Amino acid sequence: MPNDPDAGRAPGRIRERPTWLISRTYARSNRILNQAFAETGTGLRPYHYRLLAALEESGPSSQADLSRGTSVDRSDVVALLGELEQAGLVGRTVDPANRRRNIVTLTAAGKKQLKALDRAVSKAQERVMEPLSPPEQARLLKLLHRLGDPA
Repeated sequence: MPNDPDAGRAPGRIRERPTWLISRTYARSNRILNQAFAETGTGLRPYHYRLLAALEESGPSSQADLSRGTSVDRSDVVALLGELEQAGLVGRTVDPANRRRNIVTLTAAGKKQLKALDRAVSKAQERVMEPLSPPEQARLLKLLHRLGDPA
């Protein structure tokens, strides 16, 4: 990575390995994203954002559906939704068709918060991609989709 003093310290046999480079890129992007969330002062994290975005896109959902749709572990979804509910960003009600199931909805405050988080996430994306030209960014996104979904 540019400006990374430790980049040259890795053993030569791993420096050009895709897995190593992807791991380093992930670490950098994760650091930038977490910093962007910290700067919002909300106490929310990327997993919260993922759940809010899923609710906005799909509408009211069960906790299990949110878990499957966001790839967040079921037990983590329960804890994260508790935090979001405490902040007034989501509401949970018992499903009348299945009393063991909760239906989660996005509140008006949740929609407003999601828009603010969208801005923070967009700025983080720009920071992650800034070393690349616009055509390189487009190419990278296309390649990442291929690597992530090799059909």
